[in-house]
Amino acid sequence: MANLIRGLSENGGVVFCGVDSTELVRRAEQLHTTSATCSAALGRLLTGASLMGSMLKDDGDKVTLRVQGGGPAGVLIACTDGTGNVKGCIDNPLVELPPKADGHLDVGGAVGRSGVLTVIRDNRLQKEPTVGQVPLVSGEIAEDLTRYYATSEQIPTVCALGVLVDKDLSILCAGGYLLQLLPGATDAEIDTLEKNIAAMPSVTEMLRAGKTPKDMMELAMAGFAPQVLDERTVGYQCDCSEERTKGMLLSLGRRELVKMRDEDPHCEVVCHFCHSRYQYDLNDLIAEYDAQAAQRAAEEAAQNTNA
Repeated sequence: MANLIRGLSENGGVVFCGVDSTELVRRAEQLHTTSATCSAALGRLLTGASLMGSMLKDDGDKVTLRVQGGGPAGVLIACTDGTGNVKGCIDNPLVELPPKADGHLDVGGAVGRSGVLTVIRDNRLQKEPTVGQVPLVSGEIAEDLTRYYATSEQIPTVCALGVLVDKDLSILCAGGYLLQLLPGATDAEIDTLEKNIAAMPSVTEMLRAGKTPKDMMELAMAGFAPQVLDERTVGYQCDCSEERTKGMLLSLGRRELVKMRDEDPHCEVVCHFCHSRYQYDLNDLIAEYDAQAAQRAAEEAAQNTNA
């Protein structure tokens, strides 16, 4: 069943993307065994990344969000592809803080507010990734993503994210939406959108009441006759593999491999995103590196002979 939608107003001036990210945030909590506050922090970042990924032009493009706020949770990272599937990690997943005065989890306190949000966009048509960076506004994630769009991309954006954690630390619901104004929006349209957003319940309240991403869109864009552009299913997906990890080790070069082998010939690599473990014999890797180097040298010699 689809859990993410993208929509457009009838006049084409407003774009909406909404997601019910409950299952992907549950998967993240299971993998990283996060505290309630860290589940909310990482869950919001993953949800925001999924929304941003789904709005990329090419499914092969990628976005990485890195939040370094100086708080006890450490660095948070979320990666997404152009379909909205995500993976992420957090330095210190067990950090827990007292709730704020309003009873909500203190995500900003755990993340910190004195650092930066870094957004790395990897477009397959560009040789180098595009990097944008903005100071954190609150560490609550949604406000920080809104700041990024306004500062780095000059796109008026409303971002709302929410994660509701049960007493047993399981994820009751999670989701969010992005709403963006395209060039040419009138003052009247802006006023209408602001009133719509102000009247909406929180994301978690809507999800707990059984609202879907489409329901969120209709509330946010009331009066704009929104139409659904597409629907898709997104989730928590790590793209690590034994072959990719071996390629990463080989890319270190022979000298580094020999240095590692001399310390311990048995190498184990653990993925930060899904905790999969890959084991290698460094003697075998060095032999494979040498074979590849010999093959490249033979190919170059053959090319020089033909020339």
